[in-house]
Amino acid sequence: MLYKLEVYPERCHGCGNCVIACPVNAKDSGVFGGKGPEDESKMVTRVMNGVVTILNGDLCGGCGACIEVCPADAIKLVIVK
Repeated sequence: MLYKLEVYPERCHGCGNCVIACPVNAKDSGVFGGKGPEDESKMVTRVMNGVVTILNGDLCGGCGACIEVCPADAIKLVIVK
């Protein structure tokens, strides 16, 4: 099953909770205050210019951790058939 993250930038506060909660982001080299590691090729999301940005949606495993911690309801997980 494939998953796709959808972001609603107008709702995002830029807190970085989603970046920190993502197990894909955290597994490689740690997460630094919501910014994430320097190697963006291994990250699903990152806060850029004050809003969450999907960098590599294909790395998303569909766990929903980012959605659970988002206080602004700015991320949705969509199942793609």
